[in-house]
Amino acid sequence: MPDADTLDPIVLADVLRVASAPDFDAWREQIRRTGGCSNPIHLTGWSVVKDKSTGEVLHHTDTGALPGGRLRIACGNRRASRCEPCAYLYAGDAYHLVRAGLTGDDRMGIPATVRDRPRVFATLTAPSFGPVHNRPDTGRCRCGTRHGEDDPDLGTPLDPESYDYAGAVLFNNHAGELWHRFTNRLRRELALRAGLTQVEFKESARLSFNKVAEFQKRGAIHFHAVIRIDGPDGPDSVPPPWASLDLLTDAIDAAHAHPYVTVPVRAVGDQPARVLRWGRQLDIRPIGAFGDGSDLTEGAVASYVAKYATKAAETTGALDRRIGELAELDRARVPEHARRLIRACHDLNPLYPERKLWQWAHMLGFRGHFLTKSRAYSRTFGERRAVRANYRAEEQRQALGLPEPDTTLVLAHWAYAGHGHTPGESALAASIAEDIRTNRDTAREALSDGLGGGQLE
Repeated sequence: MPDADTLDPIVLADVLRVASAPDFDAWREQIRRTGGCSNPIHLTGWSVVKDKSTGEVLHHTDTGALPGGRLRIACGNRRASRCEPCAYLYAGDAYHLVRAGLTGDDRMGIPATVRDRPRVFATLTAPSFGPVHNRPDTGRCRCGTRHGEDDPDLGTPLDPESYDYAGAVLFNNHAGELWHRFTNRLRRELALRAGLTQVEFKESARLSFNKVAEFQKRGAIHFHAVIRIDGPDGPDSVPPPWASLDLLTDAIDAAHAHPYVTVPVRAVGDQPARVLRWGRQLDIRPIGAFGDGSDLTEGAVASYVAKYATKAAETTGALDRRIGELAELDRARVPEHARRLIRACHDLNPLYPERKLWQWAHMLGFRGHFLTKSRAYSRTFGERRAVRANYRAEEQRQALGLPEPDTTLVLAHWAYAGHGHTPGESALAASIAEDIRTNRDTAREALSDGLGGGQLE
């Protein structure tokens, strides 16, 4: 239960109303099954389980018998700013998918031999759009100040009037195309260094990757990527003898700097023609196995990717939802730098209508997926969710004493009936989510201790 001393009186009154209701236990079980989701979807309807051969009704569920006449399911939002419990689950899935591509996972059908492949963790950054407040190695910013880690000035322009806000949002908007060109060029650079044609390269090796997007404090997007060389059939096949860490590193460096890895933007109105490209800063680090003394381990990489998979432009002060009109920025008290980036999306939208800049203004122009991977890197989020759904379905089947699924037929009809919580329900759901997370963390720590302090997936 939430701490009554810290609750607003109105919220406390609603907490007491919900907790004293005769169906509170059933409501709490629904919320527990959503993981403590802070904005659950409400459904009304029914489902029937019948015996396939006889037509006998084995089980019937109707929302009329549920708390409030609703079935509540998790919203599934990946953004921590919108629903922390669902984002926590998404981050866990991201961690397992990334780590499976580094260590292997029998449950996902990824062999442990992927640990022996050439693989690196590369960071591709945005170019400069003007000098910003930062924390250089010297400790003192160009403005003469030693900024603290949480200084709100970090990432903001030294001279906002000369900062290229249009260039910044156009870069964000085209970042996905730059990545596509980079991976295409990287395959060519690998083939070139191996002395192969493109056709021969495809017959002997495959480039596999997983990347996550991160917004820097200045509002520019950059990508962190796990890049691996496999055999022609992906993780199940052995890479050719010429595939090495040095060759992969050299090829990435060459692809990053190649003239092909650019995107031209036409001149229109008061906007000049531009050639968008990655920033000069490129970080390529080999990934070591856990326990081999490497600075960058598999678990560290997976944790880093999972961390940023649940964040977006709201980390820069922007909104975490689409913007209807500029007046919303005043009501939400959006910081000046993020406001100018959003305004640039607004002003550029009629000049480049095909880029849909205003539609993606809340993302500072970025319109790509935050976590993407090549087909052969590892398994998918859909497969992870299917495993979880099948587990829960089997758990419920056994609890209800129903026969095997292949002997039954499920009929159902569901309709959307709203979403969210009342103030009291929200406080109680947050408490349930915290209990679930604490129990998970405790179980992981206990298992980790039992494994001799080894890293836990």
